[in-house]
Amino acid sequence: MKEVQFQDWGLIDYKEAWERQETLFSETVRIKTENRTKPESQLPTEDFLIFCEHPHVYTLGKSGKPEHLLLNEQGLEEKHATYYKINRGGDITYHGPGQIVGYPILDLDHFFTDIHKYLRYLEEAIILTLKEYGIEAGRSEGQTGVWIDANNPWTARKICAMGVRCSRWVTMHGFAFNVNADLNYFGNIVPCGISDKAVTSLNKELSREVDINETKEILKTKLCELFEMKLV
Repeated sequence: MKEVQFQDWGLIDYKEAWERQETLFSETVRIKTENRTKPESQLPTEDFLIFCEHPHVYTLGKSGKPEHLLLNEQGLEEKHATYYKINRGGDITYHGPGQIVGYPILDLDHFFTDIHKYLRYLEEAIILTLKEYGIEAGRSEGQTGVWIDANNPWTARKICAMGVRCSRWVTMHGFAFNVNADLNYFGNIVPCGISDKAVTSLNKELSREVDINETKEILKTKLCELFEMKLV
């Protein structure tokens, strides 16, 4: 089983976390680039799984539309929120306390070189975690992420958003799983560019506060099983 370094950064400013991700990602890409030019001296690359939470922040992916943020600068200040245009795929999303934000920085050459399979595995880990709480979740055709009642246009609701970047089969960014998130903040955006479906969280579905550390442990187990990895 591939060893992956697990780090929990706790509640961390989005920009600081992005910079730390970039450092790990860039180093892995650098090593892989050098290995291609110097086949006689191959250096190993490391893999990371990072969990964290962020203060209120909106992030816009490369394919997103700025007008999907429904707040101006003053509105952001009133909501104590920040806003960043970033280098992942996808549209706009919200991060905040009560979410498990996951950043796998993996060299997929250690696992499988298939970005679609990678995204499906991330989704499946969330789906299996929700199953532990008695919640049936799944996918919405053509839309990345994890949904409840995805096929019902009246009750479909998203519980986990995803957006990744991949270069030389090295990944960064990842997923945002609403556990005890304040869903009111999603009212200030068109989440992931989807205007006709709601957003939900684990605590809303269960009608109770959730022990987020318990959820983290379940999710870690599911990721390890799917990716056949061992966290160290």
